[in-house]
Amino acid sequence: MRRGPSAFSVRSSRTLLALDTATAAAYYAAALIRACELEMRPLAARCHLGLGKLYRRTGDRVKAHEHLTNAATMYREMDMGFWLEQAEAALGPPHGKSS
Repeated sequence: MRRGPSAFSVRSSRTLLALDTATAAAYYAAALIRACELEMRPLAARCHLGLGKLYRRTGDRVKAHEHLTNAATMYREMDMGFWLEQAEAALGPPHGKSS
């Protein structure tokens, strides 16, 4: 089996987020593609969550929102409450609402 960017499960999200943005994004993107090919929806959702957090950290709100929304939607569809809470927390309050 080929190792490298598709071996996402070996790398923790914390490790990926510590890399430079381009490298981390490349690992997440490769893992997302592989997860989709293998129909591993929980892993795909985790990749979206990681990408969302990465882009939020870099200030790219549009990409962050897109990936975090995808993660939340997938977690909701799979009834994965713990991870849904993580994605929703990363998204923050809906537009027009504040806490």
